[in-house]
Amino acid sequence: MKDSTRRNTNAFIAYSGFIVCVAVALLLIAGCASSPRFTKERSAEPRLREGSSPAKSLKTMEGIASYYAEDFNGKKTANGEVYDMYKMTAAHRSLPFNTKVKVTNLDNKRSIIVRINDRGPFRLDRIIDLSLAAATQLGMKDTGTAKVKLEVVEWGDEEYSK
Repeated sequence: MKDSTRRNTNAFIAYSGFIVCVAVALLLIAGCASSPRFTKERSAEPRLREGSSPAKSLKTMEGIASYYAEDFNGKKTANGEVYDMYKMTAAHRSLPFNTKVKVTNLDNKRSIIVRINDRGPFRLDRIIDLSLAAATQLGMKDTGTAKVKLEVVEWGDEEYSK
């Protein structure tokens, strides 16, 4: 009787160990499953219909803007375009590429609309890097920086240039 009890105990321990190993393996596999990725469909964000204008901005933020020019002119931007400092473009850390943003210089109240085509700025105290053309129209070329208000007027499609 002692031998049969010992065999049952050993079988139970082996079976329990097997179950624990299977459970751990399943947890590891589930933990490695890919998370949902960004897609072209941004259902959680408001979209504008073709030809419509926003009643109000879709997102606003304030901070310091700077600009970048000659050192980057002709080089590729983060979305694959060639940077042209004479176009109305900008770099932002997180807004989708091709998002249109109204930028208002809070000191002189001048406003422009730029398209996001690059990532930056890389100084944490800044919220947007503008092209030379955009900085000139905002009246901040000489100072290099300005306190600005950003208003998203149209969400971009996150498309990269081909």
